[in-house]
Formats: sequence, C-alpha cells, structure tokens
Amino acid sequence: MKRSMKSLLALAISSSLLGACASMAPEHTRPEPATAPAFDPEYAPDGTVVASQLSYRDWFGDPRLQALIASALENNRDLLAATARVEQARARYRIQDSRQLPTLVADGSAIRSRQPLSANPALDVGDVEGAPDAITANRFDIGVGISTFELDFWGRIASLSETARAEYLATAAAQRAFYLSLIADTATTYFEIVETEEQIALAEATAESRREGLRIARLRLDNGVTSALPYRQAETLLTQAEQQLASEKLALAQLRNQLAVLVGGTIPGSLPDGMSLAEQADGRRLAAGLPSELLLVRPDIIAAEEQLRAARANIGAARAAFFPTISLTGSAGLSSNSLDGLFSSDGLGWSFGPTISLPIFDWGAREADLDLAKALEIEQVANYDRTVQTAFREVSDGLAGRRYLAEQLVTLEAAVEAQQDIARIARLRYREGVADYLEVLDAERNLFSAQQQLLAIQRAWLQNRATLFVALGGGSVDGGVSSNPDTQR
Repeated sequence: MKRSMKSLLALAISSSLLGACASMAPEHTRPEPATAPAFDPEYAPDGTVVASQLSYRDWFGDPRLQALIASALENNRDLLAATARVEQARARYRIQDSRQLPTLVADGSAIRSRQPLSANPALDVGDVEGAPDAITANRFDIGVGISTFELDFWGRIASLSETARAEYLATAAAQRAFYLSLIADTATTYFEIVETEEQIALAEATAESRREGLRIARLRLDNGVTSALPYRQAETLLTQAEQQLASEKLALAQLRNQLAVLVGGTIPGSLPDGMSLAEQADGRRLAAGLPSELLLVRPDIIAAEEQLRAARANIGAARAAFFPTISLTGSAGLSSNSLDGLFSSDGLGWSFGPTISLPIFDWGAREADLDLAKALEIEQVANYDRTVQTAFREVSDGLAGRRYLAEQLVTLEAAVEAQQDIARIARLRYREGVADYLEVLDAERNLFSAQQQLLAIQRAWLQNRATLFVALGGGSVDGGVSSNPDTQR
C-alpha cells in the first residue's frame, strides 16, 4: 500500500509538471509614460530631500499632528476595510494558485452486513441440521485518489493564477495608496483646524478692540464731540467681527467632526500640544526627481500596472480555452473481508484514467470571451496612462504651489505690516481730529482682511507641502504593505 501511495503521488507530481507550459498571454511590458520627460524647471528646482525615503513622522514636525495621523492609520474604518480587501485578494490568489497541483484525497470505509438465507434460495440450507439462518459479511477499504486534475498543457490554469496574483498585488497597492491619501487628508484637515482656531483668535481680538472703539465712540457721541455717524460706523465694524467669529466657530465644529471620522470615530483626548501655522514652517525642500521615477514609488500607478498585468493574463486564459481540456482521475487502495488481512498485497487495487474535452461548437462564446479580454486590456492601458498623467499633474501642481504660495506669503506679510501702520496712523489722526471715522473704518477693515488672508495662505502653503509630500511617494517607508510589487513577486 505504501508503495502504491508513493506511485500515485509521483504520478500526480509528474502530471502537474507535464501540465506546466508557456502561457498564451501577451508579454507584459510597462507602457511608456504619457507625460513630459521632466517637470517644468520654472518651479521645480532641485531639492535635497527624497520624499519616498521619509515617513510622515520625518516630514511633519507637529507632535499633535503626528499623534492624529497615527490614530487615523490605526482606527480609520475605510483603511481597515481596504486592508481586509487585501487579505481577501491574497486568499483568492492562494485558492487559484493551488489548482496548479493535484489534490490527493484519502478515504477509508468498513461495512458489516447480514443477509437472511431465505432471501437467497440458492443458499437455502434449511434441511441441514444446525445450519445458520443468515450470512454475515465484512468489507474493509482504504485508499488515496486524485479527483479530476486538469493537465495545464496550454497554460489556462497558470494564466488564471497570474491573474489572481496581479489582482492581489493591485489590491495591496490600492490599500497603500489609500494609506498615503489618509495621511494627506488628516494633515490638510488638521491645518484647516489650526487656521480656523487662529482665525477665531484673530476675530476675538478684533472684536474686543472694536468694542473698545465703540465705547469711545459712544462717549464722544454722548459728550457732543461727534455725530451719530462715527458711532454707527464703529458699531458696523464690531458686528462684522462678531459675524466672522460665529462663522469661524461653525467651521471649526465641522472640521473637528471631519477629523473625528478620519481618526476612527473620536479624537484622542490626551494629545500633545500642537504648533501654530507660523511654527510649522520648514526650510527643507523636496526633490522633484523625474516623472518616470513616480512609476516606482506611487502605489496608485503600481495598482494600475498590476490591473493591466491581470488583464493580459486573462487573455492567455481565454486563448487556452480554444484547446482541448485533459483531466486525470486516479486511485489506489486495499480491500479485504477481514481487518487483519487489509494490508496484505492480495488486496491491492488501482485505477487510472484520463479524460479529454474537445470544444467543437459553442455559438461564439469563446471568441467573445477572447474579445472581452482584449477590450479589458485596452481599457487597463488607458487607465494606466490616466493614472500616470494624474500623478504628474498632482506633482506639478504641488511644485507650482510651493513656489507661488511662498511668493504670496512674502507679499501678504508685507501687506499686513503696511496695513497695521495704516490702521495705527488712521486711529491717531482720528483722535487728533484730523480725519473722520470713515478713514479708521477703512483701515481697520483692510487690516482685518489682510490678516485673514495671511492665515489662509499660511494654511494653503502647509497643505500644499503635505500633498506634495504624498504625491512624490512620501510616507511609503512607514509600515503597511510595500508599494513595490517586485518585493512580493
């Protein structure tokens, strides 16, 4: 029996080796990037920091932001779902890949039966004294077998296995892309919260200053120094600041709700102190590199390429369907009427038989399957090109923002300083009676607007810094599934 099992196992392995052959799928080649060979040198100077070699902790210095990102990466429900999809794809690949080898099944049985002699007249021994009235029989069987194993002469099973593998890697890369986008979303939302908090502080300070101005205007009106017009103008200034304050508080509540969803439901209570917008400034500059380098570090591009690889493997499976299907069924085992004689060589038995299925006429179904597979490949090539172009645009936008937002920052900082001097001089002229309150009104309104714009541009510059970091593949070294499929092949 042991020798028979070894023979059957050798037969199964040799059959699987016989089935291994070259795939009928087209050879996979990476499409040429449909982008310019380099980023615009006008706003893409050489940097010193390679984003893909940094984690988010290396790039974001705010300890509160680091804690929020860590919470998001651990608890975000969409990321948990994406990670589960990776495990599902991995399992589907393992299931499909296992079909390239035969499945051995062991079974055993024992049957004991009793048949009355009256049921079989040919064995009637009723006239014989002491004869039994029934016959008892035993039967014991044990064996191993192969059930309908397909010999993959044309590479159909191998192509389906390659499809499942590519889809698994595409799902893993998609999970990684979401991982990085979650970092960017958490950072940009956090910067909006910091800006809104500073806008609230600015509005509160402005409202407090204007309440004092309104009090002075009321005293001047009561003492007959001025008319009611300056008082009403001061009152208008105060209501504008209070309206802006209420608007910013509403925006802050909504942003905190958005951040709570990103971090997994609730914002952690024990967070370290954060940094102001001005304190977030960092002199490091990211190296833009070449567009072709994005192909290796952007997980969304890697996912698109793996989907293209899967589509091409499906073409191989569709082509193999035009050829005959050859399957093997075999078994070897022992049978005996007595348990002590079960393992004797006299009870050895075996069976082996190939079957062949030759497609003759299917009303064009196989041709349609092949046409469908080819059309899906064309679609995936277009999707890959679009993904590369989108990545190129995101990096280009980030590089342009890095330059022109920095220029706006310098301009607005100078504008705020100028408006502060104008407001100070206008208030002084009004107190000395040289100018009316309309001049103070305009100066105060322009200063408040300039300060608001400065905070908004500081936030936009930080958000652009975060999105450029992710667009260049930043964060890829901080755990999770590898972005490079070559490490998983």
